[in-house]
Parts: sequence; structure tokens; C-alpha cells
Amino acid sequence: MSRLSSPTAVRVNRRHYVNVESKTVRNVRLSYRALGLLVYLLDQKEGWQVRSDQLSKGEGREGRGAVRTALRELAAEGHYRLERRRFRDGKCAMGTAISEYPVESWKKDDEIFSSKRDPAVPVVEQEDGTFLVQYPDGSLGSDGFEPDPHDEEPPADLEDEPKEPAAGDEPPAAPPKAPGRTRRPRRTAAQKIADDAESEAATKQKAEEKAALDAAAEQVAKWWWADAEKHLGPFVGKANGYVAMRSMVRKALEKGYTQRQCADALRNARQHLPSAQQWQRALGIASNHIIPSQPTGRVPYSDEATWGAQTDNLPTPPDTTDDSDDATFGVIARA
Repeated sequence: MSRLSSPTAVRVNRRHYVNVESKTVRNVRLSYRALGLLVYLLDQKEGWQVRSDQLSKGEGREGRGAVRTALRELAAEGHYRLERRRFRDGKCAMGTAISEYPVESWKKDDEIFSSKRDPAVPVVEQEDGTFLVQYPDGSLGSDGFEPDPHDEEPPADLEDEPKEPAAGDEPPAAPPKAPGRTRRPRRTAAQKIADDAESEAATKQKAEEKAALDAAAEQVAKWWWADAEKHLGPFVGKANGYVAMRSMVRKALEKGYTQRQCADALRNARQHLPSAQQWQRALGIASNHIIPSQPTGRVPYSDEATWGAQTDNLPTPPDTTDDSDDATFGVIARA
């Protein structure tokens, strides 16, 4: 695995030296210009930054347009890509990645991201310092870098193994342990793969939960926007009123309120976009945490509120709730 010397440094997918496989050299889809540029880039240090204007300067160099064309050829064949890196501390930086051999996942990533407005491939730093590609649907995938062989646990040397004491010899006394912290054992390759798979599964689960939460909030928001326009008239306010209302619903769902409670709260507030105070009060009423205001201004008497809950052994009354006014969630087709 290539190590970053700075946030914007180039990451080189390198095995040992500037080796170019015969398959790469004989790739007819690579021009001699692109092949020569690849060899030149692989010969640079990892702290060096790839810039087309810098590559086009100097005697015998081609123009910036020719360099950019060559870089696009290398990207299409899985040798080069532009990355938008997000680190664990929340900072972001642009950088480039280079491979001395074609990486199939880079080819697929180039097909996905090259057609977008921002062709940079977004990669996210993991706890072990590696990166994963973040796709438009929120899922994470391999960044195509091979594990560094130096990170593997070295095999034990047979000559260093302790010899069994001969018969009659006193076993040597064990040396006293030096005080200090116990060193954490290094992870094996299998443990790294298992940890990466677990981390990827957890990330995928979080992405699925986020997508489900967004879909639920969108469903409630669409229903209310159409219902409010029908009963309250067109919305008159700031342009992003719908987005703000949907964000309020999403936060409520994230805190544990149901879609039904959010819908009842919106109807109780009777505002296209309730204020924060109106929304909090409406949620309290919908979840039976707040008693709604009465026309007379008095709060109705309640044995439970006065003496506490004492109806645990009483029979359950029949359900007489009228569901005729229940909201039905779905996409509302507007004329």
C-alpha cells in the first residue's frame, strides 16, 4: 500500500521498481505518447504532484492539451485517476493515483465517474490508513491497491527457535519482564481481511439505514406538501421551504418518531413549514406527551395524571378509533 507523505501527494500503486508489464507495453489502445508519460510518472517520487501544465514544460515536451489527452488514455485503461480524498479528520484534498499495471476496478470507476460533472473519484480513508471508493449510491468498494507485502507478518526463523535443554541440565531461569505497556500484536493478513469486511459491512448497513430514513422522510414530506396545498393553499415563503420541512421530518424520524406521528404533527401545526416551536409542540401532541389546548382554556381531568397509572389489571376497552381520516402515504400526482 502506498503511504501518503502529504494530503495532496500522488499515490503510486507500485510493486518494486519502475516495471512496466509486457501486457501494458503491447496494449494497442495506449498511444506511444501515453505509454511514455506513464513510464515518466512511475519514475517520480510519491511526494510529487501530477500537473498537466508542469508536464508540458521543458525541452522536448508536448503541449498541455496533448498531456491531458494522454492522461485520459491512461485513465480509461486503468493506469491513472484523479481522486477526491476524504480523511478521517473530516478534511478533503485532491490527488492522483498511478498504477504500473492496469487495474480493472479503475476502468469501471472511470466509466462511472468520467461522465459526471466532477470526474474525480471520491475515496474515503479507513481506520487502517487505506482508502475505499465511495460510489454515487453511497456504497463503498475497493480502491484497487494491493496490500503492501511489508505489512505481512514475517515467518519465524527456525534458527531463532529456543533449543530444548539436554537431560540433567537445569532449565534457564526466565528473564524478568520489563515493566511497561503490553504491545499489541500485529494483525495477520486474514485478520485484516476480516476486519475490512466487517468495516465494509458496517458502512453498507449505515448507508442502507440512511437511505431508508431519507425515503421515509421524503414520503411524508411529499404527502404533506400536497395535502397542505389542498387545504391551506399554495405555499408562500422562502424557496427552499419544502427542503426545510423535509429536514424537520427526517430529524424527527431519526429521533424515533413514526411516520404516522410526523403526519399528525404536521396537520396539527397547520403550517406548510412550521416553526421550530410549533413543530416541537405538534410532535408532543402527536406522541401524547403534551395535552392539546382546549377551547375553554382548561385541561380535562385525568385520574391517571392525578393519581398515577392504576389500570394495569383492567380489561382493554374495545378499539373505537375512526381511521377514516388517516393519511395515506404515497406519491401525489399533480395536475
